[in-house]
Amino acid sequence: MSDYLVVGTDKKDYFRAYAAVTTGIAEEARRRHGTSPTASAALGRALTAGVLMSANLKGDDLLTIRIIGDGPIGVLVVTSDSAGNVRGYAQNPKADLPSRDGKLDVGRLVGENGELYVTKNMGLKDPYTGSVPIVSGEIGEDIAYYYAKSEQTPSAVALGVLVDTDTTVRAAGGYLVQAFPGAGADELAALEERALSLPSISSLINEGAAPEDILKMLLGEQDFVELDRRPVGFLCRCSREKIEQVLIGMGEKEIREIIQSRKRAEIRCHFCNETYYFEKHEMEKLLEEAKS
Repeated sequence: MSDYLVVGTDKKDYFRAYAAVTTGIAEEARRRHGTSPTASAALGRALTAGVLMSANLKGDDLLTIRIIGDGPIGVLVVTSDSAGNVRGYAQNPKADLPSRDGKLDVGRLVGENGELYVTKNMGLKDPYTGSVPIVSGEIGEDIAYYYAKSEQTPSAVALGVLVDTDTTVRAAGGYLVQAFPGAGADELAALEERALSLPSISSLINEGAAPEDILKMLLGEQDFVELDRRPVGFLCRCSREKIEQVLIGMGEKEIREIIQSRKRAEIRCHFCNETYYFEKHEMEKLLEEAKS
């Protein structure tokens, strides 16, 4: 199954819901960054959150999630756009911990103390950034807390990644359900009951559940109304040309120091782990451009 996102609502417009399968995204991140099994789960969850949270963006809008916990994985950073493209990295991708109760211990790897930041760049003079304390490090619970406290929107969030015995990602995905103002206590309680009755999101996807299937389980088979679906994928915006402009922007002095201290420069993109090599003669050419 290719990765994709489905957006829907219920017939009474009590909820707006998003669900996505992100197995390919999580596996691509694992492959690029060489993450440990627990780090694969943490980064995969964060990438899935990026896909779900950017579903309402328009045009060139961008969303950035930064999770800065006190666990061994360090900082998690994810960026996503309105077209369903997402990328991200972990500061310490090799960090790992023993399983707890038979499950990957994402909470302790991320840390139970720290801050979650969400930045929306929507073409205005200044981007909007909201932040909340980390409540568990499990990421899904932290995203739900962010919506409740920073945007005053009651939300149900589930994110999951199933890592196979060979350390590859076997299944990944998640859902985000947000209540409209018309949803009362009874509707919220019914949604919570349905959400709690479901198996884990990663097991549902592993068993073949599609995003629309998951939303029908949450909103009701007869009440679910599909509004949109779109492909999503891991895509980095880095390029050799952009790296060249970064090097030129460093200025003559730093470029000269690079030329004098090494035969070639190696620049690695944090988001996709792609490495760009610049030989001495190429750096000399960039030096001339920096002069002009």
